[in-house]
Amino acid sequence: MSAGAPANSPKSLLVVRLGAMGDVIHTMHAVALLRSALPETKIGWVIEERWAELLCAKGTPRSGVRSAGRPLVDSVHMVNTKAWRKSPLASETRTQFSSALKELREQRYDVAVDFQGAIKSALLARLCGAGAVLGMEQPREAPARLFYSQRVPTKGSHVIEHYCSLAEPAWTRLNRRASLDRTAEDGCPYASPGELRDYLPRDTAAVEAISSRLNHASSPIILINPGAGWAAKEWPAERYGQVSRELAKQGAHVFLNYGPGEEQLAKAVQGASDGAAQPLTCSIGELIALTRRASLFIGGDTGPLHLAAALGVPVVAIFGPTDPARNGPYSEKSVVLRNPASRTSLSHARTPDPGLLQIAPDEVLAAARKLLESNHA
Repeated sequence: MSAGAPANSPKSLLVVRLGAMGDVIHTMHAVALLRSALPETKIGWVIEERWAELLCAKGTPRSGVRSAGRPLVDSVHMVNTKAWRKSPLASETRTQFSSALKELREQRYDVAVDFQGAIKSALLARLCGAGAVLGMEQPREAPARLFYSQRVPTKGSHVIEHYCSLAEPAWTRLNRRASLDRTAEDGCPYASPGELRDYLPRDTAAVEAISSRLNHASSPIILINPGAGWAAKEWPAERYGQVSRELAKQGAHVFLNYGPGEEQLAKAVQGASDGAAQPLTCSIGELIALTRRASLFIGGDTGPLHLAAALGVPVVAIFGPTDPARNGPYSEKSVVLRNPASRTSLSHARTPDPGLLQIAPDEVLAAARKLLESNHA
């Protein structure tokens, strides 16, 4: 227990943020704030199984003493709501849900915070048995508000600042003091760029696997992620190929990260690069290890971009319909490219955003060279 905290003050917190990659990483900034301010507080996190490696390396126990393999939280509670929704009446679903709920309730969390703002996440926060359930005053799904005992107004423009807004009243409840010590008048002074470097898991096996697959490639290693969740956010493959080809001419080793269903996209970029860019798919633990070794990341608004920013890797962010003021890389080592023709929209359109198509390869190359030069200055 921290000095000055009353003996009867709550000492355990449950974080509810189920996915996806970028959203989990954004939430980690707020949780890192709480971990730093309350080092002895027991913190658990409910997360979808597919994203658990962002919190806990493979082979590391999901609960117990924190370590390099699980540096941020004391317990990781995995769920599989996607499978549950597909078969809500199946006996296996009932069994898994009951087991997950039993695990949560056994921890007797004092405070639960729903960082997701969805009905399913708010319900899990309520059902865990915590004495207080905090959520945003304006959650993503309005009915989620019904499950909160405290609704918190969000501050700032970036989503990380919104999540830090939730961290402050959580801290107050856990420490029984009026507010966090402030270091700035406006916005969120609690999370600084690059602070997650020590809070993302280190997986020894993943590090070794990546070292082998890179085949001792020397710096600079440039990581390109051409996928972006939906087509409206995807910069054309041939342009990524052109950028890769030009950077390789300058001695860079270019690797393409791609996920499930993006095989053809990766092949298209590789072809357009005349083989200069090498496709590389990997687990989340391996992606963390790979990103740590990168000198530069280039990509759109997607999870791997936010991972790179959180690790302090310089980022060239190519934005279209999503607003970088809200979702851009939370890092001083970044250049965000967005054409004024782009209009903010979360519609999962199947055609590229017109403004995105106005961003030329030369612009991306200029930004990349600027960041590489400043990184080696």
